[in-house]
Amino acid sequence: MVDELIPNLMTVGEIQKVLQNLLREGVSIRDLVIILETVADYARSTKDYDLLTEYVRQALGRSIVRQHGLHQGKAHVITLHPELERRIAGSVDRREGGTYISLEPEIIQKIISSLTEQVQRVTALGHQPVILAAPGVRAYFKRLTERVVPRLVVLSYNELDPNTEVEAVGMVSI
Repeated sequence: MVDELIPNLMTVGEIQKVLQNLLREGVSIRDLVIILETVADYARSTKDYDLLTEYVRQALGRSIVRQHGLHQGKAHVITLHPELERRIAGSVDRREGGTYISLEPEIIQKIISSLTEQVQRVTALGHQPVILAAPGVRAYFKRLTERVVPRLVVLSYNELDPNTEVEAVGMVSI
């Protein structure tokens, strides 16, 4: 598998960036077989490390969800308002040097305030704060909020087991 992937599809450095993305969010990289298979499957169509990381997260979804205790049938989550998801998706700026989110400071402050309020509310209810977002928005929302709430769990819908019952206990909005 490694021979198929390196150097034909990606370099070691490019794979390392995907692994770093996973580790930055606390995702175990022990299952290198699944990680490398997924990267190999999608590397033909994209070299975007963020997108490749999202594909790998989908493939590792079951272990990511189990790591956060959401595999036991019911998940209490905080969702993102659809307008907020549209705003974030529309503000993604892909450049040669990387991908950036270009939102106005006032909007970012509203997002952070709403998030902080929802996290405090959910914590008071006795639940671990978990944000559930659309797959195309998940990584950018995580990046946007990681300085304020560094250990915040942000999952995409594609990472959840279809049998998991989801209960929205809050919503981040602007």
